[in-house]
Amino acid sequence: MSNTGNLGISSVIILISFILISVTALSVLSNDTTNTTSEEEIEQMIDESIEEITKYIQITDKIGKYYGPSHQKEIQKIAIMIKPFFSNEIDISELTIKISNFKSVKILSYSGHAQPIDTNHLFTHPVWNNIDENTFGFIATHDTDNSLSDYNILNKNTDMAYIIITLSPDFYMKKGDIITVQLFLTSGIIKTVNLEAPLPMRSIISFD
Repeated sequence: MSNTGNLGISSVIILISFILISVTALSVLSNDTTNTTSEEEIEQMIDESIEEITKYIQITDKIGKYYGPSHQKEIQKIAIMIKPFFSNEIDISELTIKISNFKSVKILSYSGHAQPIDTNHLFTHPVWNNIDENTFGFIATHDTDNSLSDYNILNKNTDMAYIIITLSPDFYMKKGDIITVQLFLTSGIIKTVNLEAPLPMRSIISFD
C-alpha cells in the first residue's frame, strides 16, 4: 500500500476518533444539564468540531537560506511547507503568522501573492519580490487545479505549498539561533514550528 493510502486511512481513523470523543462528551454534557441541550444544538456542535478538525494542516518541510560572507553567514529567508490533513477548503488568505526570537515578536500578514513553482528555483522565485519583512506569500509545489494561486484556497490533501518569509535584519539567524513560528488559522487552530539554525555547511539548509 502506498504512503498516500496509509495517510488516508490514518486520517479517517483519527477523524472518527475525534467524532466519537465529541459525541461522548456532548452526550455527557446533555445529561448533566438535564436535557437542556437539544439534538439540533448537539449536531451543530459536532459539525463545528468536524469543521475544525478538517482544517488542520501539516508541516512537511522546513528550510532556510544563508546569505553573507563565509565568516558571517546568516539565514535571511525561510520556507515552511504545509499541506491539508484532509481534503477540505482552507482559506490561506485568513492565515496570520507570529514569529519570535525570544527578544522580539513580529506579526506577519498575507501579501496576497501565491504562485506555482513551475520551473523556478524556490529561493529565487519571482514571488519573493512581492513580499517584504512584514508579509508572507506562497509558492505551490503541487496544486493540480491551481486553487491556491487562483482562489487562495488549499482544497485537497495532496496540495502542497511553501509559506515564504523574508526575515527582517533583527531576525536574521546565525548558527544556534532559534525562531518560533506560529501559524494562526481562523478556525482557532494554532500550529507552532521551532526553527534552529544549523551549521552553515551549505547555503540552503534543512531545519531539524
